[in-house]
Amino acid sequence: MKSILVTGCAGFIGSNFVPYFLQMHPEFKIINLDLLTYAGDLENLKEIEKHPNYTFIEGNITDRKLVEELFGKYDIQGVIHFAAESHVDNSIKNPGVFIETNVNGTYTLVDVAKNYWMDAPFKYKDRYKNCRFHHISTDEVYGTLGKEGLFSETTPYAPNSPYSASKASSDMIIRSYHHTFGLNTIITNCSNNYGPKQHDEKLIPTIIRNALQGNSIPIYGDGKNIRDWLYVRDHCTGIDLAYHRGVSGETYNIGGRNEKDNLYIVNKICELLDEMKPSDKSYKELITFVEDRAGHDRRYAIDATKIENELGWKADENFESGIVKTIKWYLGKYEGV
Repeated sequence: MKSILVTGCAGFIGSNFVPYFLQMHPEFKIINLDLLTYAGDLENLKEIEKHPNYTFIEGNITDRKLVEELFGKYDIQGVIHFAAESHVDNSIKNPGVFIETNVNGTYTLVDVAKNYWMDAPFKYKDRYKNCRFHHISTDEVYGTLGKEGLFSETTPYAPNSPYSASKASSDMIIRSYHHTFGLNTIITNCSNNYGPKQHDEKLIPTIIRNALQGNSIPIYGDGKNIRDWLYVRDHCTGIDLAYHRGVSGETYNIGGRNEKDNLYIVNKICELLDEMKPSDKSYKELITFVEDRAGHDRRYAIDATKIENELGWKADENFESGIVKTIKWYLGKYEGV
């Protein structure tokens, strides 16, 4: 049985990925390293906390001594790296935390992996020849799009926030370890995820929570910022495919082909809540426009052709099906609100 170090799995995407991965791959043991910041919650992993192939370690990815100890103790033979500071508003208020975690943390992980698995540049130790480092990134590294076009794997990087700049930097570190040292790496850049277990501060949980509480539902600017929405389970299947079948050194973009602006999102959620948990008046009356976020990118959209054609991935959910599942999950979470 091989042990994989998977970082940041008490957060949104990781906590969806781990139960899926354990179910699909009983031949692997997962070591979850997570600092349990505000974005991490062990309740997200309650369903697998006693799974025989799962171990949780509380700690910081920037702690080199700890990371080295984990590689040695568990004989780590793969890394899937989710851990990151990810909320753009927080990166505007406190950029330094994002540089420390997303840049320095990624460097620490990949450098320890390289040293543990390799004797010299382009020379893997015999036991670790197939070991891979998979870095989870974001479409925000590409900047913003106009009314037309899609982000592809060859789109130049043009990050516009401290968050996206820190993720772009971490991508470049991973790329450099492949080209300089011959490390077996994969990078996946995803579009906006949604689904169960997302942190309350994010757009869709914020809409649902405020609606149920009868509070104003804040929407930035004119609400016409467009994102490509990806149901989190579909992202998990894409990560799984890329980790196991992706070509070393390659990047794969994972997107849902579900471009929606924030006005559509908030109105759709309110319409569904009007049906699923009716109130005295429509939840749409709670929609309020607030001052726009500084440097708010106008449009993101991913071209997922490469992973679809080369690895056979496809999204099972469109936004209309995925958002119903998402709202049902949050209604359970906020029951009694």
